Amino acid sequence: MLSGKKLFNRRRQRVRTHIRKVAIGRLRLSVHRTNQHIYAQVIDDTKGVTVAEASTLDVELRKGLKIGSNVNAAVEVGKLIADRAKSAGVDTVVFDRGGFIFHGRVKALADAAREAGLNF
Repeated sequence: MLSGKKLFNRRRQRVRTHIRKVAIGRLRLSVHRTNQHIYAQVIDDTKGVTVAEASTLDVELRKGLKIGSNVNAAVEVGKLIADRAKSAGVDTVVFDRGGFIFHGRVKALADAAREAGLNF
């Protein structure tokens, strides 16, 4: 029987392999969530650099958020990552949910990023 961490890593690898097939020349919006925070990065895999990043640990978000682990915090991070990506000249990305299921905070971040003008 596989442990939860091994199953998570298998899911993450499966998602990443699919993204490599689909993301022809597009950047990757990677999401990571923990019990206390949520993080998002726009990554250029061809150059190996992070173009934009946002999380609930950002100073400008910490002022308005009481809790960094709820849907409202994820929505704010989604808006912020979309703004930072657009200011860096990125309009279209591929969404990388990692090994996380697409619901709850991950879905809220994705929907907020779409509403703020990021295409995926």
